[in-house]
Amino acid sequence: MAPKFKDGDVVVAFSGKWISWAHTIVAYSAFLGALFTGLSLHYHKIVENEYFGYPQEWFPSVSATIGDRYPERSVFQLFIAITSGPRFVLVFLWYILTTRPNSTLPKFVAGVGLFRTITCGGWTYVTSTDDHGWHDIFMISYLMATLPWTLGCLTLSPNNAKALKYRKFFAGCFFGTLVPLIYFFIQHKVHKVAGAYTIYAFFEWALVLFDVSFDAVTAIDFETFEIVVKDVKGMSRGGAGSIVDVVREKENNTVVGHVLDQSFRWDEALDAVADTYNGFTFWSMLTSLGLVVWYFPLWHMGISGYEAFVMSSISPFVLGIGPLRSAVIQNIRIVHLLSLTALFAYLVTSPPLRLCAVGFGVSMSCLAWSATWYAERGNARRLENRVLAWSIGLIASSVAKFAFHTNNPIWPIMHAANGGWNKVGLVIAVLAILRTTRPTNANGGNFELSSKPKGSSILSSLGLGGLFFTMHSLLSDSSTMILWVWEGYPVRGPIAANGVLTITAMCIGLFIGHLYPETLTISVRFLLTSVGFFVVTYFSNWLGYLGALTLTCFTMSLAPAIVASAARHDPGKTFGFGFLFYNIMVLASVWVVAYAFVPGGPIMREHTDWVMAATTLMLGAGALGSSQPGQMSKAQRKTKNNGRFRGSYHVYIVGLLELLAISVAYLRFPTNDYVPYHKEEKAITAGVWTIHFSLDNDMWSSEHRIRDVLKELELDVVGLIETDNQRIIMGNRDTTQFLAEDLGMYVDFGPGPNKHTWGCALLSKFPIVNSTHHLLPSPVGELAPAIHATLDAYGELVDVFVFHSGQEEDPEDRRLQSEYLAKLMHDTPRPSFLLSYLVTKPLEGNYNTYVGEKSGMKDIDPSDWDRWCEYILYKGLKRTGYARVSRSTITDTEVQVGKFVVGEAEGGNERISEEQVPAGLRFPSLFRGEGVRGHRYHVFDEPRYFH
Repeated sequence: MAPKFKDGDVVVAFSGKWISWAHTIVAYSAFLGALFTGLSLHYHKIVENEYFGYPQEWFPSVSATIGDRYPERSVFQLFIAITSGPRFVLVFLWYILTTRPNSTLPKFVAGVGLFRTITCGGWTYVTSTDDHGWHDIFMISYLMATLPWTLGCLTLSPNNAKALKYRKFFAGCFFGTLVPLIYFFIQHKVHKVAGAYTIYAFFEWALVLFDVSFDAVTAIDFETFEIVVKDVKGMSRGGAGSIVDVVREKENNTVVGHVLDQSFRWDEALDAVADTYNGFTFWSMLTSLGLVVWYFPLWHMGISGYEAFVMSSISPFVLGIGPLRSAVIQNIRIVHLLSLTALFAYLVTSPPLRLCAVGFGVSMSCLAWSATWYAERGNARRLENRVLAWSIGLIASSVAKFAFHTNNPIWPIMHAANGGWNKVGLVIAVLAILRTTRPTNANGGNFELSSKPKGSSILSSLGLGGLFFTMHSLLSDSSTMILWVWEGYPVRGPIAANGVLTITAMCIGLFIGHLYPETLTISVRFLLTSVGFFVVTYFSNWLGYLGALTLTCFTMSLAPAIVASAARHDPGKTFGFGFLFYNIMVLASVWVVAYAFVPGGPIMREHTDWVMAATTLMLGAGALGSSQPGQMSKAQRKTKNNGRFRGSYHVYIVGLLELLAISVAYLRFPTNDYVPYHKEEKAITAGVWTIHFSLDNDMWSSEHRIRDVLKELELDVVGLIETDNQRIIMGNRDTTQFLAEDLGMYVDFGPGPNKHTWGCALLSKFPIVNSTHHLLPSPVGELAPAIHATLDAYGELVDVFVFHSGQEEDPEDRRLQSEYLAKLMHDTPRPSFLLSYLVTKPLEGNYNTYVGEKSGMKDIDPSDWDRWCEYILYKGLKRTGYARVSRSTITDTEVQVGKFVVGEAEGGNERISEEQVPAGLRFPSLFRGEGVRGHRYHVFDEPRYFH
């Protein structure tokens, strides 16, 4: 077809020599990058061979450098992949340069060049560890093809003396190097001469350099080429337009049109990022408040008085006072900066003072955001941007928790030792506040609406309370509702890695509310939200999670209308009462599980359904009190449709957050290839530990410390007690996610947070074939959770029970629970063991129900009289060892550990010395004497072993 534009438009043109230079630079980068990485990270390992190591051998071979060790292999493979592009073009240009009519040699040489390129990819990406046979086939094929490629290039070389001279030189060096290469390889392999492999390595590296240099000579030949890209239809002129242009024209005067019809400006992009980070900071501080409050009743075992700090968020009440409202709005930067005391709190070691810092910071943050929304009420566009940034801040907080296994890295319970990024987060927060609070043309809060706001301020306050509570309790962590619908093995619903779906639903809902508020009316969105609440409350597995996603999506879509409606009323009333109603719901969500410890608790006992119904009604009130788009005043509509819309940058931010969430999900997806520590002995090392909700004695998150102890004890199966942190007051966390992924174990979270227990969980190196959750009889006190799981241990089915008994004050509860569990254990015909928190003395009371004929179970050590809470029982397994390890400052309870052998008879209670025990069945010596980090064998001061 003839060009539409004469000769076409030249879009880009460059010399052909740059193809050769690109090939040379990237190829050298592949080899040298891997070499420098290996020398820096694994020097002694990569210079070692099957006969000698450092210092006899002191330089690595090419194969040892680019082999299977990470990250050297990855560096090499990355650059080799990049090299393939210019490599294919180089072979093609060489063919163009050398082809002649009726000549087959150029075609043959080009074919050999393509073959070498493909076989290079073969031995690069199929290592000897992956498949030794194919790796050698690819490598030998590559080396064999080098001879015809070299000779063919020499034969076809253009009449260029300079290029021919270099080509002969590098070819001679390449083939000349083969002689000493083979000689020193024989010295190493056959004669086992120390140091010979190092000399061989130098010749091997020289071979690589000469091989690449031979092809680099084409840069001289390709100077005759100019590579030109022409546009023969004029598309690059933009005459035909684009899909974006079509959509922009069709969606003119809509929010989508404004998003597309906008050039990129760095200042506005920075504003959007800073605004969003301020939103992230708000949610990080708010979600940390309950967590640091929880520390005090947790360690006081009852109401401590510090719970009053929960009310820190009602500070917007002061905005009802005119002079104070003006002062706050006019000094909004100072108020925002004062809120950062909650981020500085990690520097405070005293728990009460840290709580004070967090409480003050949260109060300032709630005050600052409420004042900001109110100040922007006369400019719908600016208000929309603020609400959008605040909402995306919640998404960012959820993504951060997704990436950090349900901990927010800037929380005050985090620090460098347990994975915190507090310093980085604090610095960025200061910069973000300085950016977003710089002087602008804002109205300073003195703008008065042209007409009295429609709707009721109390309805708006109820809507705000419901919105804040839903976003915090259900959406601040992507795995919360996943655990609501979790029912054990086999897996019939989502797992933690599927949290990316929750985050995706948040993003979709956010833009439904901001970009298409009229497509789905607020009444329809509320109705769909209500359906989601119902389904997630009453259904499990994938159906329940579908309700969770519906709830998530349409709750986020309600946020813009509810906040905008509240901003038009007296801020002291709407935001003050909004946060007060939110706090009432927070307390109600605690009362449903902590009913045994709080006044009036029995009224709310196990009534999460009431909490969900009340939340739905509050959102309904907010939807009813929110103005519809048609009710917007002329002044507001004018400000909304004029001026630049920063929402397009928020779209990009959400896109980046979604990509990050997808990447995290990929990295966190379980491999399910876990191996027990001592499979040769067919051993099961099992332990039970009450981890006190992963908050240590000094108010630090303790997951990393727990991980270290479990790993050093080489536990194959772990029963964890007091694990359910998926509530506002506990930070919406899940310790088991980090432990399972870091230790390489299957995990059963146990009864979900909607089952009203304090939680128990199971970690296992062995596949969990089946698991069932139980809520044991508790007519008076707290509910007692249990897990009954069947493991595939070395090809034999073994049952494990994890159980948390009721408290000491309720003896009838504990009696009923002992009978229930005893029957459960008695009825299984398989070998079994129990990891439990029983609350009984040895040989007394309910102990005799758990141990004996009623249950069929035996005590791991009947002579251990100094127990009350934790017990390990078993049947049908050979018990070989028992140990008790002190807790340090992680929790208030020790670790108990038992060792069992699968497939052997139970044995008796005769104790033997450690010397009589096979090495694979011994406990680690690390915990003897003073132990490590405050953990040591205690009570007996050493492990006990049994015949």
